[in-house]
Amino acid sequence: MGEQLSMSEFSPEDRQAIRESFEKLLSDTANEESLRQVIETESGFDKALWQQIAEMGLTGIMIDPDNGGVGGSIEEVEPLMEVAGAFLYNGPFISTCVIAPVLLAACADKELAGPHLENIASGQSIFAIAGCGKSGDWTEASNVTVTNKGDDWELTGSAHFVTHARNADYCIVRGKEGLFLVDMTESSVKLNPHSTDDQTLRVSSIDFNGASAKKLGGVGAAEFGQALNMGLIALAGEQVGATRRIFDLTIEYLITRFQFGQPIGRFQALKHMAAELLIEVESSSTAARHAARALAARSPLSQELTYLAAFTCADNFRKTAADAIQLFGGIAYTMEHPAHLYWRRAQTGQWLFASSDKFRDLYLTEMEAKL
Repeated sequence: MGEQLSMSEFSPEDRQAIRESFEKLLSDTANEESLRQVIETESGFDKALWQQIAEMGLTGIMIDPDNGGVGGSIEEVEPLMEVAGAFLYNGPFISTCVIAPVLLAACADKELAGPHLENIASGQSIFAIAGCGKSGDWTEASNVTVTNKGDDWELTGSAHFVTHARNADYCIVRGKEGLFLVDMTESSVKLNPHSTDDQTLRVSSIDFNGASAKKLGGVGAAEFGQALNMGLIALAGEQVGATRRIFDLTIEYLITRFQFGQPIGRFQALKHMAAELLIEVESSSTAARHAARALAARSPLSQELTYLAAFTCADNFRKTAADAIQLFGGIAYTMEHPAHLYWRRAQTGQWLFASSDKFRDLYLTEMEAKL
């Protein structure tokens, strides 16, 4: 990526150049064929590709230069996530490169947090985030209980819907007394992979049976809420990219599939469906990018815009993927068709962090409070 940039030095041209470099990497190494191969492996994750992403400096996109990062913000992350979503990239980018750096940077113990930030930036460490219980709702209290053991703490209980736990070196756990750092190699940490239809994104529950942990001092509810907002916008960006890609694939099919001597895209009913899907794509893009700019600028409107992006992008992705299967016809109902991969990821995205209905309710609550 050349010289490291500070946050204030990023220009639209810089963001575009970073996005194009990332897109070229994924087009070469993470196309549909590569994705189908990697999801058949036990880990479901391409570590070699992760190292290439780290070498580009992208794993440190939200980490300060003092810790080996490039000092970017969520405004730089969102367009990268659009690229990731287009390829259904299944690496631990949101947990490791977005949420974990926000929480670690807020930690008062710099001797604890600093080396972890450096290892994230260099690609040496992968982080999972245990943010919720069985409800899957990160806005509700965790089920993990905490006991003080001198300088350390012990965690007991279960966390659910944890992405990338299988490949994580560390996990940041939301407990009743704050945020805690756990080494995933501990014998008292038991991983229970979930069985889901979406093999492009591995999800697990974790049982903590007296697991030893370090407390992230100074990291409380406000810092966790900020990290969640960052994660929501990153996920929204991913959903925007996936929505646009499945839309583009559908339009290409409507143009090239002929019936009665003409492209089926000329049929009035299909034209109307395609036009409606274009509205879904553009509204998602606008919501995610506007929310990213607002959060990066610490706008007073950032919270409601984050919630707006969260439910808009999740719902529009699901609708676009479902309608794409209809427009493709019978061939899209087979597992071999790419539309099914996008549909399954769209289903997963409906409940990551919380349901889209929950974020719609939170958005309305924020708006009512300003009346």
